Amino acid sequence: MNNRRLPIIILTVIAFIVILALSSSLFYTISATERAVIFYPFGKGLDKDNIEGPGTHMKAPWNDVYTYKVNETSAEENMDVLDKNGLSIHIDITVRYYPIPDKIGYIHEQFTNDYETVLVIPEVRSTVRQVMGRYTAEEIYSTKRAEVETAIKSETEKILNTNNVHATAVLIRSIQLPEQIRIAIESKLQQEQEALAYQFRLDKEKSEAERKRIAAEGESRANNIINNSLTDKLLKMRGIEATLELSKSPNSKIIVVGSGKDGMPLILGNN
Repeated sequence: MNNRRLPIIILTVIAFIVILALSSSLFYTISATERAVIFYPFGKGLDKDNIEGPGTHMKAPWNDVYTYKVNETSAEENMDVLDKNGLSIHIDITVRYYPIPDKIGYIHEQFTNDYETVLVIPEVRSTVRQVMGRYTAEEIYSTKRAEVETAIKSETEKILNTNNVHATAVLIRSIQLPEQIRIAIESKLQQEQEALAYQFRLDKEKSEAERKRIAAEGESRANNIINNSLTDKLLKMRGIEATLELSKSPNSKIIVVGSGKDGMPLILGNN
């Protein structure tokens, strides 16, 4: 009985060893930040539309699995470009990007796993040169840096998207100009700031002078209105009204009506 089972046991052990030896060819694992595409050499070839997600998967030993990182990554480039006037500028660029997960089969068919070197970097360099050529060194160095970055990102993204790669940002890390040009630009910018500050002070002083003029004109008009309204009869009437109010006070006094200057009442107090 034992002799009959021995071949089965031997075959089972051999099968287990074979499976263990082939396990690396039969099973593959994809992490959370990866996706995979499979090539079937004896079947339909590269299966571009069926993308394998995270987890452990099984395949035939003769099929090939190509794994792609789909999380955002970055690449840095140092390059020399020419500005609008032909001035040489050294610029450091960072591009952040990721392959569109559902399209890695098409990326592999066109560019393989080396798509960063074949596609991303050359397109970024080409776009940077084109955009930089539209601006002067002074604009790139100072006033229009954000505009340049936006243009580079927009045009890079447009090209990469058509090839199933998404560019999330293209950043200018640093710009280096020839020393004499840099000093000249910084000096010009400083002078412009000083001129703006001086103009601001002039405008402020003009505004203050205008405010005082308007206030003086208003006060003058008010005085003219008062002077024109103060007739002799009105003054006499106001004087009489004031005299009547004073006569009501408890202090002893003598009021002589019509004996003052211009016929105004006289008030003679006990003091």
